[in-house]
Amino acid sequence: MDTRYVQSFITVVECGSLAEAARRLDLTPAAIAARVKALEEDLGVALVKRAGRNVKATEAGLKVMERARQVLREVRDLHAAATDDTPLGEFRLGASTSALIGLLPPVLRRVYDTHPKLAIYVEPGTSRDLYHRTTAGDLDATLIVEPQFAIPKEYEWRLLAEEPLVVLAPAHLADHDAHAVMASEPFIRYDRSVWGGRMADRYLRQHGIRPHERLEIDGLMAISSMVAQGLGVSLVPDWAPAWLDTLPLVKLRLPDPAPVRRMGLLWAGRAPHAQLARVFYACAQAQLELPG
Repeated sequence: MDTRYVQSFITVVECGSLAEAARRLDLTPAAIAARVKALEEDLGVALVKRAGRNVKATEAGLKVMERARQVLREVRDLHAAATDDTPLGEFRLGASTSALIGLLPPVLRRVYDTHPKLAIYVEPGTSRDLYHRTTAGDLDATLIVEPQFAIPKEYEWRLLAEEPLVVLAPAHLADHDAHAVMASEPFIRYDRSVWGGRMADRYLRQHGIRPHERLEIDGLMAISSMVAQGLGVSLVPDWAPAWLDTLPLVKLRLPDPAPVRRMGLLWAGRAPHAQLARVFYACAQAQLELPG
């Protein structure tokens, strides 16, 4: 059995689309379909089925999904162990979209300076989805917004950064009041389906600010670029100061006390790769100069 075919099957089910799976794996839809069909013939069962424009797993497909993920994980660990001096295997790390740009790169630099042979797989996503994938065992650890509910006792959470909410605005509004700007200028809303967006929405409602909403989007890089083009203002976490400071925009501070988005690392304390999560956190702690 070719593990590339297993990966194609898993990706099709996760994406719900042959075309999207092909884009993610840098293949043609025909190649993806051929791989899934070959896997079905090998197992002797249908694994996926059409549902309108989408593709879903059959009952048999759902039964093998978790085992298929486990197979791929073990194969990656095998490759990692074969090319490393230690039998640690591959570290599967989730990272929210904003963490990929702001928090993760300098931490990864410290990780690789300290452990140059460590094999890391990074899975992007929203904090909500990555949280569930970590608690389901698909990921070893994840860099996400602190959940607004109790974390199960078997999981460890460590704070890495606190990001106050700020109003992003075009440079010509530098001397204006943050609340007045949000009430008068076209508003680009941070998606309320993500945890950071909910925090921003809660702040607006608590202060009775009813912005003239132009659009709603999940993507802090996209929001920042749109504000820099003069399309409106937005209320977002101060998530990547070094990157934001390169754009022609200003950050208007909210009156104290401003809400703070807390970013951190979550992992299962007794999982097989928990030691790798602790190694990663120790590197992050050193890089970000966090207290011990």
